[in-house]
Parts: sequence; structure tokens; C-alpha cells
Amino acid sequence: MPTPTLFTLAPALLCSLILTACSAMPGDQGYAARAAEEQQRLEQWSQLDNTSTVTYLSELLSTPQLNALTDEALNANPGLQQTLLSLKILQAQYRQTRSEQYPDIDAGLAATKDAGSDATYTGSVTISWELDLWAKLTNEKSAAARDVAEQLALYQSARDTLVAEVMQGWLQLINLQHSVSIEQQRVAVLEKNEQFIVQRYRAGLGTLEDLDSARSSAASARATLAATQESLLQQQRAMNVLLGRSSGSTVIADDYPQVLVALADLPAQTLQRRPDLKAAYLATEAADLRTQAAYKDMLPSISLEAALSDSGPSPAQALLTDPVWSLLGQLTAPLFRSGELKAAADAAALTTAQSYQAYRETLLTAVQEVEDAIGQENSLGIQQQHIRQALNSARNNLTRYQQKYRQGLVTMLDLLDVQQQTYDLQSQLDELTYQRLSNRITLGLALGLGIKENNQ
Repeated sequence: MPTPTLFTLAPALLCSLILTACSAMPGDQGYAARAAEEQQRLEQWSQLDNTSTVTYLSELLSTPQLNALTDEALNANPGLQQTLLSLKILQAQYRQTRSEQYPDIDAGLAATKDAGSDATYTGSVTISWELDLWAKLTNEKSAAARDVAEQLALYQSARDTLVAEVMQGWLQLINLQHSVSIEQQRVAVLEKNEQFIVQRYRAGLGTLEDLDSARSSAASARATLAATQESLLQQQRAMNVLLGRSSGSTVIADDYPQVLVALADLPAQTLQRRPDLKAAYLATEAADLRTQAAYKDMLPSISLEAALSDSGPSPAQALLTDPVWSLLGQLTAPLFRSGELKAAADAAALTTAQSYQAYRETLLTAVQEVEDAIGQENSLGIQQQHIRQALNSARNNLTRYQQKYRQGLVTMLDLLDVQQQTYDLQSQLDELTYQRLSNRITLGLALGLGIKENNQ
């Protein structure tokens, strides 16, 4: 009976290695399918009245001044430009990964010279190629493609969010301008009251307490006015950051424009439009593909190398005029890595599970954002209605108290309380109006409304 040799044992050894590696391959966890099922389980959104069917954020609120601002932000915002550069970097890395599937061709020219002899030149051309036997390189290329698609979705999300922030910042400028106007009216009335009380006090018709109360209220109102004016300036500076400016002022409207309420489609249709969910789903797919590639690192690999070489006394004669060719086929398989490859594969599998949980978190956050925005629309509408009624009653009450004060039937403290209440309600109503209009933009963003292609 012949003694077994390495050559006779190699096939059996190779088969054993393949079977051992294949047994370590993970089963399909189905994270992509499970992620898709998560969306199908969602129920109908809460209902809203007076909704409009819109496709883009710009359809919720559109004015010439605001359209110019959003265009400026999309072109100059530094944060958005960084996101775009990240996308271009990943696109370059994807091209790099894709090239690994193709053969490498290298050319070389070497010169040697020994003592007492002429120089010898050697030229060579080498072609090397790793066969994608287990589709490992295909998995890595597909994962890199998912990375590019994920970053593209993140860029879309950043672009949509930036436009929404500009729209909301523009509305806040209007709100703060109104607040400044209300506080200026408050100060003017209180200063007028102060002058009127000073005249009455000098005429012996008023008291020192009334004079101190009027001066205290007027001084407090002037302090509030100064704080509100600074808030307006700070919002102007915040808008400049969004627009990519170092300085400048933003043109705003005198009053709030109309902001539509977006129609909430079925949850599955709504969430499919959200780029952050697309990015989270693509991240899960990329991690799953990298897990497959990591387990395939434990399988044998085959590489081929073909070489042409020639030597001569001059570079021209060494450039493959009469070359010698060689062909090398190499089969390699990991025998012992102290668990390194298995640990790397297990880490990749856990990363995939982590990406899936990140997707679930993004999905749950998206659902919460939609429901919160719908709830805010209803709640702010009810609050507006009640505050509007309260403001009408306060204005009527203020007129009566002014008449009673002139008749000496109420004190200055009573009149100041009613005046303060009236201006507080006016300011509160304007703040609710701003919050409701801003929330409609938040709702549109939560529903996946983006910007038009020509703004990209």
C-alpha cells in the first residue's frame, strides 16, 4: 500500500477546510425583510382637517423672498457642503472597491551592473487576478454601493432639513418683529400713563404709590423690549449661519404668510419618502453584506498571476523583444489564525444586528414625529381659539377700566394689571400663530416632503 503524500492528501485537506469554513457561515438573519415588515405594521395616522395634497416643502409656504433664501442656503451652507463632500468621498471609495474585481497589470524596468561587466536591463509585465470564487469581492462592492446610496439619502435629508430650518427661521423673524412691535406699543402706553400720573400727582389728584407703580411698569417694559430686540438680532445672525453668510440682514414680510397643512398619507407611503429611513435601511443592508464577506474570509482563495520578462544590454532590448512567460496559480486557505477571522465575522454579524436596531429606532422616531406634529396642529388650533377669545374680552375690559380710572372708580394698579394682561395675551396669540405655522413645516418634513430637483 503506497504511503500517502502531501499531493494525495491535499484534495482531502482542502475539502475539509471548505466544509469547516462553510459550517461557520451564518444563516440568513433576514434583517432587510424584517425592516420592511416593521413599516407594514403601522396603523393609520391621526386625522387632520383642512389638509392639502402637496409634494414639496416649498408648496407649504412660498414667497419670492423665502425662495431666494432657500436657494442661497442650498448653495452656501457649509454644513450641507460638508455632507456633499462626504458623498463624493464615498463615491470615490466605491470606485476603488469596484476595481478590486478586475486584474492588476504592473510594468517594471530594473537595471543591474556588476564590476567589470556591462549593465543589464530587465523589463517585465505582470498580470495578477484574485478569482471571486465565493462572491466575497461582489459582497464588498455591493456594500460599498449601499454606503454611497446611504450617504446620498443622508444628503437629501440634510438638504430637506436645511430648507425647513430656513423656512422656520424666516417665520421666527416675523414673530420676533411682531414681538418687538407689541413691546414698543406696551412701552409707549406705559410711558403715556406715567406722564399722565405725573401731571395728576402735581395737581394733587394722584398718589405717590400710583406714580411708583407706573414708573416700575414702564421700566420693566423697556427692559423686556431691549431683550426682545436682542433676540431679533440673534435670530438674524442665526439665519446668516444657515445661509452661509458672515453678515447681512434678511428681508421678511410684515405679516405671517399662509402655510398649508400637508395631507398625511398611509404610514407605509409616508415613511417610504423619508430619506433618513432610507439611509438607515441601506446601512443595515451594507452591514449584512459585509458580514457575508467577513465569513467568506475563512474560505480558500484562488489567485492567478501571469508574467512576461526579458533582459538585454539596453532598455530598448529589455522591453519584451523576446520575452519569457510564466504562469502561477495559487490556492491559499487559512489554517490557524487563533480565532481572528471568526471573531471578525462575529463582530460583523453583531454590527448588522446593531444597524437593524438603529433602523428600528429611526422608524419609531419618525412615527413619533408625525404623530407629535399632528397633535400639535390640533392643540395649537384650540389654544389659538381660546386665546383669541380671551384677548377680545381683555380689550373690551381695558376700554372700560380706562373710563373708570378717569372717573376715579379704579386705581392705577387695577388699570396697569388690565393693560399688562391685554399685551400679554396679544403676545401669546402671536407666539401661538408662529408655533402653529412652524409646526406645519415640521409636519411636512416628518411626512417626508422634500425639495424640488431643480433646487438641488
